[in-house]
Amino acid sequence: AAGPAMEGIKKPIRTGNTFEDYLRILQRVPDKGAAAYMRVSSAVNGSKLSLVEKGVCEAIQCKSHELVIREEGLYLIFCHLNFHFPNCSKSPIDLKIELLVNDRVDRQTLSTLCASETCQDKTFKTLLQLHLTHLNVRDRVSVTLNHPKFLNDVSLPNENVLGVLRYGDGM
Repeated sequence: AAGPAMEGIKKPIRTGNTFEDYLRILQRVPDKGAAAYMRVSSAVNGSKLSLVEKGVCEAIQCKSHELVIREEGLYLIFCHLNFHFPNCSKSPIDLKIELLVNDRVDRQTLSTLCASETCQDKTFKTLLQLHLTHLNVRDRVSVTLNHPKFLNDVSLPNENVLGVLRYGDGM
C-alpha cells in the first residue's frame, strides 16, 4: 500500500541522486587498477589548482597541476573541495569549479553563495563534482576555480581532493 506521501501520485518521482547513480554503474564495472587520489591546494598564480604530493598515484602520472592518463578507458573523475569565506559578504558570490581535460572544460559546477541578513561572520561550503568519461592515453586532467582564494586549505587541507578511477576500456 502507498504511504501518505505517495497518495494520489500515479507515477512516483524517481528516487536517488547522481552519487547513487554513479555508484550503481561502478559496482557493475570491474576495476582496472589505474587510480589517482591527490590533495589539491590553491595555486600561487592563476585559477588552476596545484596537486600536493600526498595521495595515491597508480598507473597515472601525477604532475604539479594535472593528472596524465597512461591507459585508455572509462574513468570516474571526482573533485571534492571545501571553501571558507572569512567575512560575510553583502552580495552573492558565484563559485565555479571546472574539470579540464587537455585544458578544455569537460564539466563545470556553478554554485551561488547568497548573502543574507542572518549571515554569520564565517561561512563554509563544500562542493563535490563527479564526471564519468572516456579518456585517452596522454589526456591531462586538472581543476580550476574562479575564486581560488576561498579554498579552505587551512582548517581542512586533506579534504580537498582531485581523483580519477579507471573502470573499463571505453564507452
